[in-house]
Amino acid sequence: MAAYIASLDGAAPPPDLSAPLAALWWAAKGDWDQAHKIVQDESGREAAWVHAYLHRVEGDLGNAGYWYRQAGQPVAKDSLEAEWQRIADTLGGSASA
Repeated sequence: MAAYIASLDGAAPPPDLSAPLAALWWAAKGDWDQAHKIVQDESGREAAWVHAYLHRVEGDLGNAGYWYRQAGQPVAKDSLEAEWQRIADTLGGSASA
């Protein structure tokens, strides 16, 4: 996980990241559009969770709610930063970054 966080200093995410982790990486860099582009056509609960987070960042809570349901996750009530960290921690176990 430390390597993933350290990679945020770079210009692009490590090439071996899963799509959800790559999208989360772009979200941390402030590039919502790139992050959304990555997860919008992905299937699976991990991508849906990141998708929900992105719509929460955007302020579209109705759309976020849909994606939280798809992800099987409760609607986040904590800070965006705390949710980002929780997602990264959860998904980071499968990342080789």
